[in-house]
Amino acid sequence: MTSRERALVLCDGAFATSTGKTANGLVRRSRKYEIVGVIDRTKAGRDAGEVLDGVANGIPLVATLREGVERLRPGALIIGVATFGGYIPQDFRPVIREAIEAGLDVVSGLHEYVSSDAEFTALAATRGVRLVDVRKPRPLRELRQFGDLTRTLPCLRLPVLGTDGSIGKRTTALLLADALEAAGIRTTFVATGQTGLLQGAVFGVPVDAIPGDFVVGELEGEVHRAYEETKPQVIVVEGQGSISHPAYVMGTRAILMACMPQAIILQHAPGRKTRNFRRDVVAWPMPAVGDEIRMLELFSWGRVIAITLNHENMTREQVDAAAAEYEARYGLPTCDPLWHGVDKVVAAVRGHLP
Repeated sequence: MTSRERALVLCDGAFATSTGKTANGLVRRSRKYEIVGVIDRTKAGRDAGEVLDGVANGIPLVATLREGVERLRPGALIIGVATFGGYIPQDFRPVIREAIEAGLDVVSGLHEYVSSDAEFTALAATRGVRLVDVRKPRPLRELRQFGDLTRTLPCLRLPVLGTDGSIGKRTTALLLADALEAAGIRTTFVATGQTGLLQGAVFGVPVDAIPGDFVVGELEGEVHRAYEETKPQVIVVEGQGSISHPAYVMGTRAILMACMPQAIILQHAPGRKTRNFRRDVVAWPMPAVGDEIRMLELFSWGRVIAITLNHENMTREQVDAAAAEYEARYGLPTCDPLWHGVDKVVAAVRGHLP
């Protein structure tokens, strides 16, 4: 196994929030980079795992890039926020310049590419460092259109979809993929966003960065490649947005068409009252779980087979009560993957294997 590049994550003021979901994901799991620290001056001096999940993991939160470089000796700086529009935050630019000047590669999952920024590219050329944009799609003439490649694959195609954006779909998908493997069910994960790709997913594309004519074909091609190269019993596909979200609807529709699922996992946050827009200009109510289930089943050939919960703004007792309520109301196994584990979901998946 090749050694992973040591990386510092820039998430100033946003770690352990929905805007910092890229940093959150990398702190929880990274097979491509060795995450050595997170820059967030508002939480500096604490352990990232303790702040995020209440369990220390030895990844420190530091106040500045200079502190991180001197203490932790990284080889790369990863931009760890998911901003509205995918813009590079203006207050991150001096830190990015400082990183390049210090000889660090800069890795970004934003729509605004660091490798297309004149200031950064000129400086990177003088320092001999790489500027990497994982959300940049392939050249236009290399992109694939829909080819009906997945509908007849002899495996269970299982997307983890949700009632909102930034609600934990990727985290649940990865935990479920690991648990299925541990249960002896061959499983492959397909990423659909920048964080999953940064974490080291072998298969996947950034669906929200691909022109509309090609988004289904590109993802369909990755699902098909995942089957051909690994021959799994289950392909778990990361969800994006929500089919009922007024701003982030297209990711879900594309995923449904690209993987042609037989079964679906639905992720919901019972303690969340309004939609996540990554900005505070719209207050749009969260949907009812039953409405989301009906919409997903109407727009696909799959059935929702389990509900998974995000425990934000909730106590353990409230989550336990919500799980029991949803199981009684919808007749579907329900759990919080981080607090309860995913044994109930594994059992549901086992019952739907081809």
